[in-house]
Amino acid sequence: MAPASATTASARAPRQRASAGRKGPGGIRWDRLSRVALLVLLGGILLMYVSPAKHWWESSRTAAATGEELRTLEAENAKLRERSRLLSNPDTLELEARKLGMTRSDERAFVIENP
Repeated sequence: MAPASATTASARAPRQRASAGRKGPGGIRWDRLSRVALLVLLGGILLMYVSPAKHWWESSRTAAATGEELRTLEAENAKLRERSRLLSNPDTLELEARKLGMTRSDERAFVIENP
C-alpha cells in the first residue's frame, strides 16, 4: 500500500501553470504582450467613440436651445396675431391713430402751446 500512497502524493504536488512561465525566443513574455496589445486596442476603440459622443451632446444642447427659441417665437406670434385681429376693427384702428396724434381728413387739428 505504500507505493500507492506515494503516487497519489506525487499527483497532489503543486503544478506550475504552463502559460505563466512561457517565454518565447529572446525572452519575450507573450502573455504580457498580448494583454498590453488588447489594452491598446480597447483604448483605440474608446477614442473612436469620443468624437461621436461629443457631437451628440452638442446636438442635444442645440436642439434644446432651438426648441426654447421656437416656443418663445410661437408665443410672440400669437400675441401679434391677436393685435392684428384687434387692429382690423375700424374703431380700434381710429383709437390707436388718435393716440398717435392723427386726425381725419375732414377734421381740423389744433395745437395749444404754453397753456
